[in-house]
This record gives sequence, structure tokens and C-alpha cells, in this order.
Amino acid sequence: MTTHHFQRIDGELFEATRNAVHAYSRVLGNVQKACRPKRKHWWHASLRPSLNGLTTGVVRTSIGFDIELNLRKSVLELRASSGEQLDEKLRGQPAFMLAEAVNDFLIASGVDRKLILESGQTVDNTERFDGYSTEQARIIARVMNSVTAALETFRAGIREETSPIQLWPHHFDLSMLWLPGEKIEGQDPENEEYSDKQMNFGFTFGDEGIPEPYFYVTAYPLPDGFQSLRLPAGTNWQTDGFSGAVLLYQSLTESSDPNGYLLSLWNTLLSAGHDQMLANAT
Repeated sequence: MTTHHFQRIDGELFEATRNAVHAYSRVLGNVQKACRPKRKHWWHASLRPSLNGLTTGVVRTSIGFDIELNLRKSVLELRASSGEQLDEKLRGQPAFMLAEAVNDFLIASGVDRKLILESGQTVDNTERFDGYSTEQARIIARVMNSVTAALETFRAGIREETSPIQLWPHHFDLSMLWLPGEKIEGQDPENEEYSDKQMNFGFTFGDEGIPEPYFYVTAYPLPDGFQSLRLPAGTNWQTDGFSGAVLLYQSLTESSDPNGYLLSLWNTLLSAGHDQMLANAT
């Protein structure tokens, strides 16, 4: 099994850069949500981790294009099928400035103006991120690569359907769904958000509820006995704001075997999901 280094994060230097990258990721998410056909569980609106940071992947409209937040170089890179390219340096500027540059480029390249205007790309956020650090941006990219690699290893052992490993621009969390294929009784089966049984294995760089980076695992619907499962030292059940297992990223980095701990935790919770969520579980 390949192991991956989970780099430590300096909270004081990290926060402004995290907030900037979060805001910039929403610019990319808005574009592809408008330009792509809808997929179940809103997979058309999420970003994919790349070696350098985050990407839309190829979006196909009247032209093809892709957008990447290259966090190793702190550059937004937009490439069109016509061969033209836009490079915008990331320096802590307000997100609306990036949105305007992206809008102008896509419209000039031939993307339907109506799609762009409907995407919500008139970003009102004028906040500057004066503490933006190119080194912290590189750390964010390295952390996402390590988490993605661990999720890929975990996903390889799952026989049921799983979602893409994806970054959600709204909450700025990297996650993967386990979808065993069973529906929830009493829910509209056409509405997969509420009818699909699922578990979410994710990581976020911090939020209002837990301001530091952490891993989480949630189940929907939450089985009655799920939170009676004994968790390994360092992981706890969260009940404030949401119900799920939470592991602080810093605690993982202090483990003697971060990869082994994380994969064992995920597999333990997945096994419990099999046992408690599926009608035909034995």
C-alpha cells in the first residue's frame, strides 16, 4: 500500500489563504454548474482535485474549456478548445475580480453570454485576502493530494457505487459518497438527495462549527445504534451542528501511522454502515 505524507498546517498563517481559495473555488463551481447538464447529487457542480490544486475538468458547451486553480503556482488557468488561454495570478484579490476575468474570457471565446449571466458570476464579495500566502496555497494543494490519495485507496476496496472524489465549493470540503443502492422507505425515489441511502467520507479545512481542519463521516439515514460504535482514540462523535464521526486533522498528523489509522477508521465505519443500514445485511 502506498503511504502519503499528511503535512502539518499552521493555523495562524493558513486562515487567510484558505478563505481566499474557498472564495476562488466558488467562481469555478458557479461556471460549471451553469454550463453542465445536471447530474444526480449535484455532481455537475463539484470540482475535482488535481495534482496542482482544483479543476473543473473539461466543460463542453459551444466550446470546450477547463479551469484550474493551480495552487502550486498561485495562478488561475483557463484553457479553451480554440487554443486560447487565460492566466490570472492569485494574490488575495476579491473573488469578483477573478469572476469578471473568467466571464470576459469565456464570452469572448464563444460561450453563450446567457449561460454566464445565469451562473451567478456577478460575485458581490469585495473582500480582499491580504494575508494570502503562496506557500500556504502550496500546502493546501499538498494536503488535498494526500487526502485524495487516501480516499482513492479506500474507494478501491468498495464494491458498491461511490461518487467521484470531489471538492464542494460552497462548504469547501473534499468528500466521497458510498451509495449501496437501497432507497429510503417513504421518500420520493425520483429525488435522490432524500431517497438514496448513503455515507459521506469527507475532509474540510474548517468551518464555523469546527474552525480547524477535520475529517468527518456521516450516514443518511443515521441508524439508531450507529453512534454507540466505539471509535479509536482521537476520533469522536459530533452532535453539535451535524451528527457524525470527527477526527481533527492535527490529531491525524500526530499519529504514528496516519494512513493506517485513517483507512482503519473509514473501513470500520463502512462496515458498520453495511451492518446497520442495509435491509439484507447479515
